[in-house]
Amino acid sequence: MILTPIDPRTILSATAPKLDKIDQKARDLESLRQSTREFEAIFVNEMFKAMRKTIPEGGLFEKDMSTDIYQEMIDMELARSSSDGDGLGLGKAMFDQLSPLIENKRDK
Repeated sequence: MILTPIDPRTILSATAPKLDKIDQKARDLESLRQSTREFEAIFVNEMFKAMRKTIPEGGLFEKDMSTDIYQEMIDMELARSSSDGDGLGLGKAMFDQLSPLIENKRDK
């Protein structure tokens, strides 16, 4: 009994380009989804900054640089967590509007 070595590259080479195109579109769509979520998080963070500016100075504790830094960090994390899932809907609306451009993109 003679065993001939099988090279998987020759077997998969016929199907690889089709799979690669599908994988590329899936990666592009996932990248777009992540980008629109990040945009929504940045937008919400800017809203938080604008809202914080409306609060008058003063109160029980003095404000210093460390308070400002931690407040910005908390705002950014709140903005990120609010944009997870559906969030405000801004990221989803952007994704819905831009995803056909990737799905209908012609392969070169």
